[in-house]
Amino acid sequence: MVAAMRNLASDALLLTGRLLVGALFIPAGTATLSNIAASAGYFGELGLPLPLFAAWGVGLFELMAGILIVAGWMTRPAALALSIFSVTAAYIGHQGLGGEDAVLRFMHEQAFRKDIAIAGGLLFLTAAGAGGWSVDARRN
Repeated sequence: MVAAMRNLASDALLLTGRLLVGALFIPAGTATLSNIAASAGYFGELGLPLPLFAAWGVGLFELMAGILIVAGWMTRPAALALSIFSVTAAYIGHQGLGGEDAVLRFMHEQAFRKDIAIAGGLLFLTAAGAGGWSVDARRN
């Protein structure tokens, strides 16, 4: 009985965590894809090569990986890929940016730390898996 309650609580928490991760990456991917010109412009300002290609790739990756996480399908590889993406995004998109503007520099520092923390949470999801309420669990 205690073990069953523990599994129920664990499954509920893992589902909630997956929904929260999806609430970050699915809208981010959708926003990137819905304004591809602005996204490409931002990536170009960051110095990324082929910014239009990068914008399409980032938008599709965030959207699809977010959907996989919410569904709990291929959760471990999706979470691992998103954790690598989040660390990369932290360094490319926020590290040392903001210039002389103290407010902008502070905002980039906060976004950097949040991206790193998100990567940490995704590594927990990589280790734990999707839980019992997922496509992964049904396929096993």
